[in-house]
Amino acid sequence: MTDKPMILAVGNNRANLDLLTQQLGREGYDTTSAASLEELDAAIQGKQSISLSLVDLSGFDQRIWQRCEQLRKAKIPFIVVSPQRSPTIQRDSMKHGAGALLVKPIGIKDLMEFVHTALGD
Repeated sequence: MTDKPMILAVGNNRANLDLLTQQLGREGYDTTSAASLEELDAAIQGKQSISLSLVDLSGFDQRIWQRCEQLRKAKIPFIVVSPQRSPTIQRDSMKHGAGALLVKPIGIKDLMEFVHTALGD
C-alpha cells in the first residue's frame, strides 16, 4: 500500500490525460484517469481513495456538473479546469463544490502549485 496521494484526472482527451498523469507521477503522486462520464462514475464509486480530482470541462456536456456534485458528496476535493473564463462556469464550479477554477492554458508550474496547495503539501 502506498502513502502517496491519489489524483484523479478527468478529461475527454486521452493524450492530454496521459501527459497530465505522467507529470503528476514525476511529482510523486499516484494517478488514475477518467476520459468519459462512465469512467468518472466508476472512479467515484471505486475502492481507491482519491485525494484530489482535476476536472477538465472541455468536451463534456452539462452532465459533468452532476459528477462534480457526486465528487463533493463523496468528499473528494476537486479543481475545475475550463477552456474559457466565464462567470457562469465560475458560479457553477463553486456551486458544485470546486476548490478552484483554473482557465487554460495553465503552465505546469502553476498547476502543480494549485495541486500542492489543495493537498496541503
